[in-house]
Amino acid sequence: MSFLPALGTGLYHLGVRLAVPIVPKARQWVDGRKGLWQRLEAKRDQLQGCLWMHCASVGEFEQGRPVLEAIKAARPDLPVLLTFFSPSGYEARKDLASAAKGALVTHVEYLPPDSAANAQRLLQLLKPRTVLWVKYEFWPNYLHALKAAQVPVHLVSGIFRPGQPFFQFFGGAWRSMLGCFTHLFVQDEASRELLAGIGVTNTTVSGDTRYDRVAAIVQANEELPLATAFGGDHLVVIAGSTWPADEALLLEAFQLLGRTPKLIVVPHELDAPHLRSIELRFAKPLARWTELEHSPTESVRHTLGHEASATLLVDRMGLLARLYRHGHIAYVGGGFGDGIHSLLEAAAWGLPVLFGPRHRKFAEAQGLIDAGGGFEVRNARQLADMLEILLRDAEVRREASDAARRHVQDRIGATRTVAAQVLAGL
Repeated sequence: MSFLPALGTGLYHLGVRLAVPIVPKARQWVDGRKGLWQRLEAKRDQLQGCLWMHCASVGEFEQGRPVLEAIKAARPDLPVLLTFFSPSGYEARKDLASAAKGALVTHVEYLPPDSAANAQRLLQLLKPRTVLWVKYEFWPNYLHALKAAQVPVHLVSGIFRPGQPFFQFFGGAWRSMLGCFTHLFVQDEASRELLAGIGVTNTTVSGDTRYDRVAAIVQANEELPLATAFGGDHLVVIAGSTWPADEALLLEAFQLLGRTPKLIVVPHELDAPHLRSIELRFAKPLARWTELEHSPTESVRHTLGHEASATLLVDRMGLLARLYRHGHIAYVGGGFGDGIHSLLEAAAWGLPVLFGPRHRKFAEAQGLIDAGGGFEVRNARQLADMLEILLRDAEVRREASDAARRHVQDRIGATRTVAAQVLAGL
């Protein structure tokens, strides 16, 4: 096993443990893994010969989900282990295995920390039949153990960039991990060419399975009556997956705009201080989703639906992809931090999508910009100007809406390519 990735992995795990006293997510990461081997032992018989799908977090799971659904439709008998690296992914999808019959997965678990001993223990315990890793998960001990055990490993919707270690003079250790994959399904031709340049040719340009997933959500067309009642006859802006930096930008933009549009805020993190901060600063009347979800829709319509600048604060996980159905313009957060969150969930519903400048790692952002359905904003002035145009001019809004929707529809189909090849090897 290569030294540099192993060293980096070990240092990362050590750093997480050292951060436990001061970082709540680090504590979740550590505490969530307590008892995982006992949980896996209890499921040993049910998981023998399973398909193992591993995802970093919930976004990557939604990316891999269409492939998993297609495989399970063809092989309903196949047991499935779903693992997550992050606490947010695990917490959001830990109940997927709760349905007794017809559940998509057999067991949901945290990924045990990447070590040679853990990798051997997991493979001996489960004897997986095949493995799907989504987008960018590269854990050296697991990959080399899977290769040694001759277990097929597929990368789903991978995307590669020249600056990654795989393509650097010092990247031999990282390149060795790529050699552990049976097949790499990549999103674009640029990724295929990069890999070919270092001798990795077991690739297919399949596209991005997220397009299939968001299209399926739109096709299901599930209404959220509370959101319908809240919106009333007004244009609704949905601010999805926001962080404090996004919320500060929105507030400044609304001041410059001279008014606050009807707004649904869906923060990325639902911790109490964050929710309270939004409650204090955003336009009133303001209500939380959990305060209204059991109220008659007529009551919501009368109290909030007629207000032109009311705020609905969504303090419930798992609603955002369906909430976009009830909006007219989307602002997606993360573009002033580590990187934007899912733009495609909003674009699939035909919402013009606004987002911050940190999107270079996300091909769909530039694709939406080029199509005319996505708009980068670098400051509050630009955000206010774009909101003013989209709120005032119905024709501009319609053209941007159509462009966003087309961008998604034109890219559906990756799931069929990936699932067919995985199934052929089962």
